[in-house]
Amino acid sequence: MREQVEIGRGRSAQRSYVFDDLDIVPSRRTRSSSAVSTAWQLDAYRFELPLLTHPTDAVVSPATAAEVGRLGGLGVLNAEGLWARHAEAEKALAEVVARAATDPADAVAELQRLHAAPVQPALLTEALERIRGGGATVAARVSPQHARELTPTLLAAGVEVLVVQGTIISAEHVGGEDDGTPEGPLDLEDFIDGLDIPVVAGGVADYRTAMHLMRTGAAGVIVGYGQSAATSTDAVLGIGVPMATALVETAAARRDYLDETGGRYVHVVADGGMGTSGDMAKAIACGADAVMLGEQLAAAEEAPGAGWYWTASAAHPSLPRSGITRVPTVAPDLATVLTGPARSGAGTMNLFGALRRAMAKTGYSDLKEFQRVGLSVRR
Repeated sequence: MREQVEIGRGRSAQRSYVFDDLDIVPSRRTRSSSAVSTAWQLDAYRFELPLLTHPTDAVVSPATAAEVGRLGGLGVLNAEGLWARHAEAEKALAEVVARAATDPADAVAELQRLHAAPVQPALLTEALERIRGGGATVAARVSPQHARELTPTLLAAGVEVLVVQGTIISAEHVGGEDDGTPEGPLDLEDFIDGLDIPVVAGGVADYRTAMHLMRTGAAGVIVGYGQSAATSTDAVLGIGVPMATALVETAAARRDYLDETGGRYVHVVADGGMGTSGDMAKAIACGADAVMLGEQLAAAEEAPGAGWYWTASAAHPSLPRSGITRVPTVAPDLATVLTGPARSGAGTMNLFGALRRAMAKTGYSDLKEFQRVGLSVRR
């Protein structure tokens, strides 16, 4: 049972932990980092890096999705973003960046205006074909509100991994006239059952919701909502995700679901709260199989946002939950950010080389083993 803390007469809250509250504990054994594997397998797709990109236009274009694939990760294109709405997406992004340099609030307004244009299936198909042409696994994100509407186009375009992602998601999205789901609730179990490709869904923050999503047939569950310097979900909605506790809870749901089904393993993906490579290592140690990165990749020179970062919720027409934040360029390219070599000791470059070294220093040879590493609480 999680510890309950009294916060006032007749009201208590559960004590939760973020990555800064924890330390990884070395074991009695170490090994060479060359003997460590960071490979991750989602359904039939194998990746040398346990990485999905956060689906934001600030980081993911068809070109960067292909490059992430070449480097060993999975680039996830936002199927409701600018590449699906505007034939000259680069020009639209340049306008957002230009406005951000003067007034970030004006840049958010420009994102809202640009996203008022309808998704054009031909543009979306073209963008996905460019990813495939780069030799990468084709992945795209849709919101729960528009999953049924856009998925037929995505399937026809050859999407291989579908990500259904909202700020907070449930097994049944109850729609209404004002949120773009006039057809009624999206029943994820029924929706996923009709697909022949793996679906990764989220975000979640607790055991019960994670278990519900696993029972829909999802191949993976996203924990968190991409918390970063740009997100404002906690300020706007009062909702926060203590990532260390949320991952441990979701990993417990995965273990119980594995027993319940007699062996069906659901992958856990950590999204948010990771500022450095050390936080990434702690995410895996808390039970994640892979991490979803956004802000860290925005620091690479080829990022479409040109050093500015935002999440897809920045374009919400009435209630944005992300601003546009400047991210200092720390690396000349994505390869340096992901696989090095690092040129500083800040934990912002060679992210997966650092993960490999953390695994080696604690004596673990692969990701599933590393999920059993010891942890200590600082407070």
